[in-house]
Amino acid sequence: MVRPKKRLPQDVINKWPEVFKDLDIKAIPIEYLHSIRVEFGNGKIWDVLIKDDKNPNPVSYLERILKDLFSTYDASIKHVDFRVDVEQVKKDIQKRTSKFLKKNK
Repeated sequence: MVRPKKRLPQDVINKWPEVFKDLDIKAIPIEYLHSIRVEFGNGKIWDVLIKDDKNPNPVSYLERILKDLFSTYDASIKHVDFRVDVEQVKKDIQKRTSKFLKKNK
């Protein structure tokens, strides 16, 4: 069975197309998540920041937020979208590529 490729949203691809356009996404590390966008059946949208200076442990914060959201609003949630911190991904890729190229000279 051939699984369809999972592409990044077009707005993310547009920020760095030469890298992001051909990526097949299987998982994204939590460190690269910026926020969660929750869309409710009544049209309301909440953006919940994951990366925040007040939040020293984004993993436990994310777990708690998701648990609270679904236990409280499960019936009224229409869609949940995880937002990627594209600038952090870009910065890390460029940094690691630069290190790799220097080692192989």
